[in-house]
Amino acid sequence: MKSMNADRIKLYDSDPEVLKLLSRTKIHVAIMVPNNDIIQIASSQTAAEKWVQNNVLAYYPDTMIRFVLVGNEVLSYNSDPDQIIWHNLVPAMRRIKNSLSAHLIKNIKVGTPLAMDVLQSTFPPSSGTFRSDISVTLMAPLLKFLNGTKSFFFLDVYPYFPWSSDPMNISLEFALFGGNVNQTDPGSGLVYTNLLDQMLDSVTFAMEKLGYTNIRLAIAETGWPTAGDIDQVGANIYNAAIYNRNLIRKMTAKPALGTPARPGLVIPTFIFSLYEENQKTGPGTERHWGLLHANGTPIYDIDLTGKRPVSDYKPLPPVENNVPYKGKIWCEVVSGVNLMNLPSAMTYACSQDNQTCEALNPGKECYEPISVLWHASYAFSSYWAKFRSRGATCYFNGLARQTTVNPSRGHCNFPSVTL
Repeated sequence: MKSMNADRIKLYDSDPEVLKLLSRTKIHVAIMVPNNDIIQIASSQTAAEKWVQNNVLAYYPDTMIRFVLVGNEVLSYNSDPDQIIWHNLVPAMRRIKNSLSAHLIKNIKVGTPLAMDVLQSTFPPSSGTFRSDISVTLMAPLLKFLNGTKSFFFLDVYPYFPWSSDPMNISLEFALFGGNVNQTDPGSGLVYTNLLDQMLDSVTFAMEKLGYTNIRLAIAETGWPTAGDIDQVGANIYNAAIYNRNLIRKMTAKPALGTPARPGLVIPTFIFSLYEENQKTGPGTERHWGLLHANGTPIYDIDLTGKRPVSDYKPLPPVENNVPYKGKIWCEVVSGVNLMNLPSAMTYACSQDNQTCEALNPGKECYEPISVLWHASYAFSSYWAKFRSRGATCYFNGLARQTTVNPSRGHCNFPSVTL
């Protein structure tokens, strides 16, 4: 962290080893209360005090803890148990703040990171409104707390997602801070030169509609993926480097740039993430947001101070996937995997539907060759083709990958996804 000139780090827990290592550095630290602890803390000041004792006072002030974030994207989860956590979020934040105040700690802000899905409308920015199911009951009390404690509205904001969902209508240059594309908000008359500002200001306008005009924004997560699956357009090292370099230049500018709706304001910003998360499940991009490989080597050059001239950077790898892939994609077993891991994954794929692996039954068109690799590839491709629309991925804990090469043979046709 020191060698990268980072001045802030956000943890998704309060790991003792990390907090000790950060002792006597000048790095400001954000720590997090896990979602599962929120109900207990909300119901008991004693529980809140114990959490503060164990996770703040044990390291503060030698470790420069500056933010306690209560939960992570709590309002993005919708099950009945999750909604119980919703209603305990602000009470838990209040309890943590009370404990900090009791210890005369005034330089630690309490907040909670929320995703863009708390908004019902985001475009144009002036139409920004919170979801109707949370606006009055949850967002209003949260904003009252943030306003009263002079804390920040922490936002996880990724221009990659709206751009990649509509790359033919949203300019990539606009998403990457290119500066040559302008859009005027018809409601406010404000002119935007990048997608991030539009997303941030949609939250600002949503807060104003509830009567709060002075709560500052902080970016709890932003970034761009360095790689992804074949069906994930624009996930590459070039775009990631350009996005993060331009982001840093914007956020470190002096005087501060702010956004069109809030010009001149500093926006504390955390880039997601420090490391690649190579064990994470889900689509390919889930594992590729890091600045560093898992072994600690940089994926691309980055200067977190924003002072390094663009001309000083080495050339970036050429781009091959900025245009959406059109055609068929199959799912197959990754070469070199441990064959002992395939049967359980194949059982899962085949158990979701009676028809998914019917072609693998004895005497059927895909039964031969009798090979675990062959059978698993068919099962993976059939499962993915059948359930992709419901969120299924071609991953299977690292056993599978997407391919544009048709693995079908003879009378056996592998099911595919057509883009």
